[in-house]
Amino acid sequence: MPISLVTLLKGQLNFFQENNFDVLAVSADGAEVQQLKSLGIEHVAINMTRKITPVRDAIALIRLIFLILKFKPDIIHTHTPKAGLLGMFAAWFCRVPIRMHTIAGLPWINSKGAMRILLKIIERFTYWCSHKVYPNSINLKQFLKKEMQFSELKMKVIGFGSTNGIDPEHYKVDPELLTQAIAIKKKYSIPDDEIVFSFVGRVVKDKGIVELVEAFVELNKNQSAWLILVGNFEPELDPIPHSTMNTLQSNKRIILADYQADVRPWIIASDIFVFPSYREGFPNVVMQAACLRKTIIASDINGCNEIINHQKTGLLVPAKSKEELQKAMIFLASDKQARAALSEDARAYMVKNFSNQFVWTELLREYNDRLEAMPL
Repeated sequence: MPISLVTLLKGQLNFFQENNFDVLAVSADGAEVQQLKSLGIEHVAINMTRKITPVRDAIALIRLIFLILKFKPDIIHTHTPKAGLLGMFAAWFCRVPIRMHTIAGLPWINSKGAMRILLKIIERFTYWCSHKVYPNSINLKQFLKKEMQFSELKMKVIGFGSTNGIDPEHYKVDPELLTQAIAIKKKYSIPDDEIVFSFVGRVVKDKGIVELVEAFVELNKNQSAWLILVGNFEPELDPIPHSTMNTLQSNKRIILADYQADVRPWIIASDIFVFPSYREGFPNVVMQAACLRKTIIASDINGCNEIINHQKTGLLVPAKSKEELQKAMIFLASDKQARAALSEDARAYMVKNFSNQFVWTELLREYNDRLEAMPL
């Protein structure tokens, strides 16, 4: 989707243009395409779906092959499962000299039965078509090595992890953002002395929304608190149960903010950022919250447990555990000193290890190394 190019890879494509690369971005069509073009990024729209759609996938594959034959790239670098599958197969078919695929998440992890087997086969095929795959976290690399029986020589983590890093200056509390955050609290009549939890991401079952809502409702029986959910629903792909939806729509202390182009004031308006996802690659939003000096509760899963140092820069809880999530929420809601202590070092850790300039420079080094090794 074009939003991936605009948000998940924000700034990266321009960085490579500034370093003497001709960049062509490819994604499905969408409103964000004009934003890309306004930044000087050449873009071609080839519609791809996130579901298994054989006919539409075949059409997209053929269009990709013709595009590659026309553009004649030295490097094709794919992101996300469907674009990775189609892009790497088209690149292999056209014998593109350097084929790179970044792994940021594994759709098959939470699938079962025949669907899990099918998705793993598709994932293996994507890796086979590539010259090298790039898990965006160290733990994800180790997981792939064990679960997929994959050679370590085929995999590499760029820097210390992350697909794109984070812009520390953009994710920094300033007077303007603080004013916006105050306005959000005023709009929803949130008292200054009541705890506010926030979540940013797709409002789907896979992100731990069911557990988060249940834990919040239990906590709210004994303590006045608020929950801000920033993100869109995806009822076709990963619907949440009707009971959870009813709670979201009826609970006056749960704010459904929908998708927001700028999540910063919404995070700043909260005291505690909660991210109980079931699976991730290297979640940008957790880095963003850490840079904004928010106390964080996150699932103890790949990516999150490399961003959060448990009991030092945040709290990690088992995925899918409402009880442990609730305990962490109650503890932080009632202990202001603990919140301050946990968030104090989070920003410094992010800036040192995951700034976008650092990640881009490491990726640029990888591109140049592979170009130098390319047969003449």
